[in-house]
Parts: sequence; structure tokens; C-alpha cells
Amino acid sequence: MSADTVPVTGWGRTAPTAARPIHLRSYEEAVAAVRGCGARGGIPRGLGRTCGDSAQNAGGAVFDMTALDRVHAIDAEGGSVLCDAGVSLHRLTEVLLPLGWFVPVMPGTRHVTVGGAIGADVHGANHHVSGSFSRHVLSFELLTADGGIRTVRRGTPLFDATTGGMGLTGMILTATVQLQPVETSLMSVDTERARDLDDLMARLTTADHGYPYSVAWIDLLARGAATGRAVLTRGGHTPRAALEASGAVRSRASRTWPASSPSRLPAPPAFLPDGLVNRTTAGLFNELRYRTAPRARTGRLRRIPAFLHPLDGVPHWNRLYGRGGLVQYQFVLGHGQEETLRRIVRRISGRRCPAFHAVLKRFGDADPGWLSFPVPGWSLALDVPAALPGLGALLDELDEEVAAAGGRVCLAQDSRLRPELLAAMYPRLDDFRALRAELDPRGVFTSDLSRRLAL
Repeated sequence: MSADTVPVTGWGRTAPTAARPIHLRSYEEAVAAVRGCGARGGIPRGLGRTCGDSAQNAGGAVFDMTALDRVHAIDAEGGSVLCDAGVSLHRLTEVLLPLGWFVPVMPGTRHVTVGGAIGADVHGANHHVSGSFSRHVLSFELLTADGGIRTVRRGTPLFDATTGGMGLTGMILTATVQLQPVETSLMSVDTERARDLDDLMARLTTADHGYPYSVAWIDLLARGAATGRAVLTRGGHTPRAALEASGAVRSRASRTWPASSPSRLPAPPAFLPDGLVNRTTAGLFNELRYRTAPRARTGRLRRIPAFLHPLDGVPHWNRLYGRGGLVQYQFVLGHGQEETLRRIVRRISGRRCPAFHAVLKRFGDADPGWLSFPVPGWSLALDVPAALPGLGALLDELDEEVAAAGGRVCLAQDSRLRPELLAAMYPRLDDFRALRAELDPRGVFTSDLSRRLAL
């Protein structure tokens, strides 16, 4: 490691490399950094919450975008915001919620930048009705490899290549995003238990249309008749009139958002022993979570962070997996592939993978991003210790099964997919490669992900 490089890794901490950080404070500095980044190129990086290697660049530059974090203009009547790419979704919500607006798509953590949300085309618990983040992006300014800045609008090839393109078409500097109107900072949440995977899928299929947000925690250690048992939580933003009528919350506090995002639990120590997350601890946690969940409860009022971002309540929760880190494996299968999903869930539960955080969602219509992950169907995401014996071989087999069924894995969380499976998962891959070769023939924008998968 040279003197000007530092270790860089994803949230999963599974594939660390060394890169040269460049902290950008202005658009002019961004242009200069791109023009002078060197033979190994560079890649934009926000808050580092992707689990894979998409924001790493071994031996090259990493452009730290977090100081480019200004909110330039808010259209409080029309509901849109113009902001820098380095603004976090948390900060954006702090600014917008008192004005009656909310970020249209929230992933599992609010500690994601706007640029990262576009580059990964993130999705949330409302995908079945709201789609991915890019659906709500009106335009963005893109700094390309030649040092020029382009205004990119919806419906153009460059827009579709950049949304989900993992930062490989250029550096997003600003974005204009259409917002969602809300009246309070509270959610009305319904919770129910599903006895097995078929019961869960039936509940999601028959009633999801009645909820803006829907997500299921699934117990991947349960076996036999209980395979795929789950706790399903669904809800929507609570109207002000409903709060005032019930007297549950004073209206003056109905749009508050904690400025400092106080954590409910302390951060784990910097290093925990490998093996702390194992079959025994995960099994006990899963049993407790399932048994203590209500069989059926409606209308519980919850703060937005508690419902949409429960893991944000534990700072640096990735440390729980020890020095070896964690692998987040996420895939989607189209409608009609329910038997494939059943088979994969049985395989994971049969291998006793210690996953205490596993989520099943039902995706709606896809958006046009060429490398955007969501397609209509079923998405399963699970976090497992990277040091689990036999994990690599198991996930390679699951990759092949997903690809054969016409599904795909999420590139934003990946650090291990074999490149020969990529074309089967992403049919617009050749279009992406061709546009990138034309736009950036010298490979100025490059990453560990792009090298590994020949993007």
C-alpha cells in the first residue's frame, strides 16, 4: 500500500482493496479530479453502504462525494427538489418533511446519497407501487470522462445507462427529484404472521395492492412444515386528520424528524469475534422474533425510521459479523417462478445458514435502467457471515439456478458473481458496454466491480 492510498471496502467488508481517496468540495475540483485521476481511473463513492465492491477501485482513485451536499432549490408547490449528489436521503428528509414532502423511494437504510441512489437505482418496501428511485428522477447533471458536464433527462439512453449503472457512465453532480406528499412523520402499520412460505406469498399476492409499503422478515432457519415462516409488516403514511381525530399525537409534532437520528442501541465494538453470528444465536433470535410478533395487529403508529430503517437503530451493525464481514445475497425471480423460490428457500434452510436478517418483497413494474436490478416478481435478500464454511459454493449454485430461471442478482450488493452469468441476468448488458465504450473509451470511470465483471 502506497503512502497516499487507504483501505477501502464495502459495508460487508469482504473484499478490501487500497485506493487513493479524493475529497471533492466543488464542481471545479470534480472536473479536475476526473481529468487527472491517472491510469487506474476513479469511481464516485458516497456513504459506503453497498455491501459489494462497486465503490472500490484497487490502485486507483475513489471520489468522495459527501462534501457536495447542498440542497439548491425546493419547489414546495410542485413537490420537487434540486440537490447535490452527495446529499444523504436522511438529510433530504430532515429538510423536506416539515414542508410536507418525503423521498419517494427509501432503501433499507437512509444513509445513502442521492447519487448513490441513482447509480444503484435503489428500491424500497414500496417498489410494488412506486418502482425504483430512477422513476422519480426528472434529470441530473453528469460529469463525463472528457471533463464535460451534461444535463441528462428521462427517456434518453444515457439516463437509462446511468440509473443502475453503478457510477460507470460518469459522476452525478446534481439531481432533480420528484417528491411524495405526506402529512405526518408517522406510519400506520399492520403486522401479521405467516405460517410458511406459501402462506406468505398468498398474503403478499392478495393484499399488497392495499398498502404503499410491504415487506416480510422471513425465518430461513425454520424447516419442515414451518419452512419460510415470516412476519409481514405493511403500512402507509398516516394522514394528519387521523392523528387529530384519535388524539394519539399532537399535531405540532406530526412532522418532526430527529435531527441527530439518535440510535436506540449502542454501536458494537470495532471488532467482535468471528462466529458470534452462528446457527445457535441466529436460531434463538429468529424464534424469539417470530413468537413475539403479533398474529395480527392493525393500525399501530410508528415513526418512519422505525418502520423503514430498523437496522439504522444499531450503528455499525455490520460489525456484528466479526472481522470476516458479511455477504448480502439478493436476487429476484419473475412471476411464474414460485417453485424456484420455494426450492431455493428449502436449500438455504436445509444448509442452516445463520441469517437473522432476511427479507422477502414483491416487486412491481421494472424501470428502464439497463442494469437496474428490480423486475416484477419476488425478491429475497439475506445477510450471512462471509466466513460460513461452504458459502461460496452454495451461492455459486444459487446464482446458476437464478440465472436459469430468468432472474438476477443485485449488483449493488455483489462482490463475488461470476462474469459468465451476467449476460443471462441482464439482457441489456451489451448495450451498456457499447455506450460506456463510446462515452469513456479510456476507462476513466472504473471500479473493482467493473473489472471483475468486465462491465
